Amino acid sequence: MSTPLATAATSNVLDASTSLQHGADGRLWLGTGSRRRRVKPVPCFPWSEPDHYVSLRDDDDAELGLVVDADALAPDARQALRTALAEAGFVFEVERVLDVVEEIEIRTWSVVTGQGPRTFQTARDAWPRQLPSGDYLIRDVAGDLYRVRNPENLDAESRRHLWAFVE
Repeated sequence: MSTPLATAATSNVLDASTSLQHGADGRLWLGTGSRRRRVKPVPCFPWSEPDHYVSLRDDDDAELGLVVDADALAPDARQALRTALAEAGFVFEVERVLDVVEEIEIRTWSVVTGQGPRTFQTARDAWPRQLPSGDYLIRDVAGDLYRVRNPENLDAESRRHLWAFVE
């Protein structure tokens, strides 16, 4: 199995003392032994798996580490990473789908996310993509990602709106 964190530049594997914490300053901190550095999470491809392959970069955009699979992190580190990703606007967690309006070349989605209500647009030929986990991923025209976890747990109206656009 792959190691969850590894530095890309030197191929050194970070050891078990590596930690990720969401600091009081609102930033993500990477700790190795007694050293702590501020980092920003940058999702790599594939974007269809936002919890995989996240580059951790310093303020100069130098990669300090790579999260191969967030699920392989300790629970506190995993939560810190997911919080930082959500705050950075990379992946919005959809809790309800209020409406989807089709226009000539776009769809306008009104949803409630873990970060609050949002409205976004997708190309009319862009469909929610099912992930291996059973979740759905929607990419808007601006490139932001919206993840619907456990779609069967959505309320009936949300499921009706989502199922209308699932291939």
